[in-house]
Amino acid sequence: MKRVRILLRVSSSQQLEADGDLSVQRRLVLDYVQTHDDWKLDGKEYFEGSKSGYKTAVSERDTLQEALEDARNGEYDILVAYKDDRIGRRMWEIGAYIMTLKSHNVDIYTVRDGCISPESSDIMGQIMLALRYGNAQKSSADTGMRVKDTAQKLVQQGKFMGGKAPYGYELVLSGELSKHGRALHRFNIIPEQAEVVKHIYDLSFHQEFGSTKIARLLNEDEYYKTMAPINTWKSGTITSILTNPVYAGHIAYKRRERKNGKYHRLDNEDWIKSNAPDRNIQIISGELWDRVQDKRKRRSDKYIKTLEHKNVKVIRRNDGMLSLIDVIYCGYCGRKLTNGTKYAYWTIKDTGEKKASKTPVYRCQSAQSGIPHNKASQFRADKIEGIISDCMAEYIECLQKNENIFDAIEQNQNEEKRKQEAEIAKMQKEIDKVMQAVENMEEHIPEAITGSYPLSLEELASAIRKQKEKITEQEQRIQEKKDSLNGMAVTTGEWQSLKSNIPTWKQVFKKANTQTQRVLINKLIERIDVTDEQIVVRFKINLNDFLPRMDGDSPTTP
Repeated sequence: MKRVRILLRVSSSQQLEADGDLSVQRRLVLDYVQTHDDWKLDGKEYFEGSKSGYKTAVSERDTLQEALEDARNGEYDILVAYKDDRIGRRMWEIGAYIMTLKSHNVDIYTVRDGCISPESSDIMGQIMLALRYGNAQKSSADTGMRVKDTAQKLVQQGKFMGGKAPYGYELVLSGELSKHGRALHRFNIIPEQAEVVKHIYDLSFHQEFGSTKIARLLNEDEYYKTMAPINTWKSGTITSILTNPVYAGHIAYKRRERKNGKYHRLDNEDWIKSNAPDRNIQIISGELWDRVQDKRKRRSDKYIKTLEHKNVKVIRRNDGMLSLIDVIYCGYCGRKLTNGTKYAYWTIKDTGEKKASKTPVYRCQSAQSGIPHNKASQFRADKIEGIISDCMAEYIECLQKNENIFDAIEQNQNEEKRKQEAEIAKMQKEIDKVMQAVENMEEHIPEAITGSYPLSLEELASAIRKQKEKITEQEQRIQEKKDSLNGMAVTTGEWQSLKSNIPTWKQVFKKANTQTQRVLINKLIERIDVTDEQIVVRFKINLNDFLPRMDGDSPTTP
């Protein structure tokens, strides 16, 4: 008797329903098995749900890998599926997978086609196998194009194409069935959330508030805070609400596009929208939606275009690095501050001359995204850096008076350097191991081409590619460690130079370029916490015994 196992695969969650494709598929496969007197089910079946056999590589399909491992262990002789496309729809991978199972004495049968596993010596049979799955792959690609084209047409007719309901709506049964017999859904307005949506549009249009400010206002209001989709309003959520045409009654498709594994937002000119608004799902007027988009675009343009009447090039963000950026944190929430820029514009009354300025700032991302935050969300860089410069000068002055501190600093740095060097050596050993593994895999490429290796050529190539990516990532981490190590060491001579230049320390620091300032800061300071009321500086060598506490706007060293 031949030991038989069955493979069931459904490509969507709807097919997992009891009365859907799965139960029918299982019944047909079991009936087929019973027609063979010399077959016997061994009690184990392989099931794969909601995973595409066209888009997903064999190496990433755990069910197929489990079936392959069991075949290697000699646990069964025949694998039965309903149709050949239940195995997959990738031309080279599936054919290689079937031949790999064959090398472990496992044949694949389907209810539709019988045995689809050619003998290892049957070259023509293997060519036909490749053609079979080449046709399946082309069919899937064509189906994908048809689905997209159909989706566009249905969206233009105002039909919902699936997915989660946006804020303000819930999904309810529409009473219609698809051509496959599946129940279709439609949007239903949630009145309480719809009022919040109207309030958000009102703040954007009439108050001309941006997404961050709206999120902050909602979070500060007791009622609106309870209406947040996930506990807290964020600027991204507000932006999504303000740019989704569904609130004006229009179903939209193709608002995002997947490129290189990541989704990118498309301009609304490229969206596919329903031709006419659906009054049943409309929360705001189409006119208000259009005017909000226009105002948002005009506000955005002033940051990304040259303003002719101001004759100033305004950038969206400050891409430069401020000198304290590695060690400065928000004293309210503890989040690391990022570099930013504050813009100001004004006109001189007497002459009518247009003026503009930009001020570098340290910015708290939590506050900028609208998350509840206590007081300040950004701090002027020139003010903070001036205070830190004074603080560092006083710190080094204390070092001058206590020669033993230099020995402690040097000892501390040497110890840290040894740790870093040991970690780099360990990381390099890991790279060497991975490189050896890659070389071993590359030696088996000829076997994979002929089908005599456990992995297919594409699976082997995928494994090699992943290992090489690991090597690249590890090498980048090692380089970062080395750069950090090079910037860490301060020799005795350098300390003597610092001591001798105490009188001009502030001038040296302020005139140095940003990169030099960052290196000096990182040599001395572990962390800076900033609030409106105080700046707390934690030096790498604690000088509590030598540096007195300073009140007012001056820094404090714990």
